[in-house]
Amino acid sequence: MKYLPRVSGRGLVAAVAAAAAVVGGVSAQTAGAPTAVQETALQQRLDGLLNDSRYDGSQVGLVVRDATTGETLYDRNGGERLLPASNTKLFTSTAAMHVLGPSYRFHTDVLATAPVRGGKLRGDLYLKGYGDPTALESDYVGLAKQLKAAGVRRVDGNLIADDTYFDHVRLGDTWSWDDEPFYYSAQISALTLAPNTDYDSGTAIIESLPGAKAGAPLKLNTVPANGVLKVINTATTGAVGTSNTVNVDRDHGTNVVRVSGSMPLGSSVEQDWITVWEPELYAADVFRRALTAQGISVSGHIKNAGTPTGATRLAMDESMTVGELLTPFLKLSNNMHAETLVKTMGAVAEADGSWPAGLDVVTNYAKSLGVDTSRIRLSDGSGLSRKVNVTADAVTDVLIGAQKETWWKQWYDALPIAGNPDRFTGGTLRNRMRNTPAANNLHGKTGSLTGVTALSGYVTNKDGRKLVFSMISNNYLTSPVPIEDAVGVTLASWSDQAPPAAVPMLKSAQPTCDLELAKAC
Repeated sequence: MKYLPRVSGRGLVAAVAAAAAVVGGVSAQTAGAPTAVQETALQQRLDGLLNDSRYDGSQVGLVVRDATTGETLYDRNGGERLLPASNTKLFTSTAAMHVLGPSYRFHTDVLATAPVRGGKLRGDLYLKGYGDPTALESDYVGLAKQLKAAGVRRVDGNLIADDTYFDHVRLGDTWSWDDEPFYYSAQISALTLAPNTDYDSGTAIIESLPGAKAGAPLKLNTVPANGVLKVINTATTGAVGTSNTVNVDRDHGTNVVRVSGSMPLGSSVEQDWITVWEPELYAADVFRRALTAQGISVSGHIKNAGTPTGATRLAMDESMTVGELLTPFLKLSNNMHAETLVKTMGAVAEADGSWPAGLDVVTNYAKSLGVDTSRIRLSDGSGLSRKVNVTADAVTDVLIGAQKETWWKQWYDALPIAGNPDRFTGGTLRNRMRNTPAANNLHGKTGSLTGVTALSGYVTNKDGRKLVFSMISNNYLTSPVPIEDAVGVTLASWSDQAPPAAVPMLKSAQPTCDLELAKAC
């Protein structure tokens, strides 16, 4: 099938007139009508890349536009709804910067309704979260130190975990049940905890090391230490040179974690991220341990409840700003950050910390950028949902419209940068398009699910002309990521004066895999 480029204005009139003349049985040339618009060399080159057998029986949309004027330079299926995977985060992140603002900070409070007398709090202690996805064990230690400095030595009551700033819907629309144990599909809670500075909130790390000899059980360590996860270890140490078959899984609906398989002698420590059931109880458990370490005892138990109105704040921890959060969020394509931002936007803008309220806010901002929101559907903030449908047209509308915002440069810099090997610079593009004109040039957002890949962003061509593009591929059997990369390099190396030679298909410096779904990538 031949795909004609989108034309507008006089070009469209000319094309329609020529087609009408032929249909009417009169040659356009003999009637003196203008001839149909011809494809440019760039359009022909991109058609050649997309006319690949990997797209047989599948779908691809690609739109390329001038970043300054908005002029469309190439359009294949730009108005067709496709599943974008993590390109959904372009909608979420821009809305968050607009609605919350780059200086917005999350916070976590410690409160009480009873007074502290003689070092004793004669009542419950409340740990209330406001959605901070970057809270670490060290932040809870900091809260415990604040309480100690305030003179608290004993709590004669329970430790209450309060995550009521968000609703209690933990998982997104159509998220798959078999993804639940894995770090990219953690439960969303207003009170949560991340194990390290990747900030994968709602997860813990299981560290594995081989035993002293073959046949010995593996040595396991949980980061951070907690009493919520119940780890059952049946994994053993294998002989030197045997395969590593360690598997870490969590039983559905529980915090029972099972470690099985084998790890060969001499192996270095292996880390596996595992999600936690009810993250607010996990956060409260880590906080209670921090209190104990500071010499503060809690006589009661950890429970879920809301904080009574009028409670007094005894301590507070603040997160990094939303502008700063963009770096781990977008560079590493963190799903939990996206969903936390959606619910926070709902709570701030509509006093409703839920997905429906937050997605209304995101959709309204996209509409303000020129997106025809009647033609798209947003079902979550990360793109993990299989019900999200957007168009390449809509993505490029967001990319162009966001440039007018005062925060755009900070957001643009947080996008992954092609071919830059630094993890927090290149992000999910760090091993792609290396040593090409796209390297350290193309800023883009990747997207990846089984049968889905997407790449959208900005690239400057050889003439210094800034372009925006969006490419979304669905329902393929063989990954078209090399075609995505070839499109990126073609745009980066293109000159209207002297079109370059055809770009060969690139081989990534790593196996093609779901970049959003694998730490190893």
